[in-house]
Amino acid sequence: AIRKYIDYYNTERTKDKLKELTPIEYRNKSLVA
Repeated sequence: AIRKYIDYYNTERTKDKLKELTPIEYRNKSLVA
């Protein structure tokens, strides 16, 4: 159950301070820039 939550936390939820990106999307965008 924890693993599933971690997957959700990193891939599905969005953060206002990350401009509506998930943490993974934000990190990938940062690496490209």
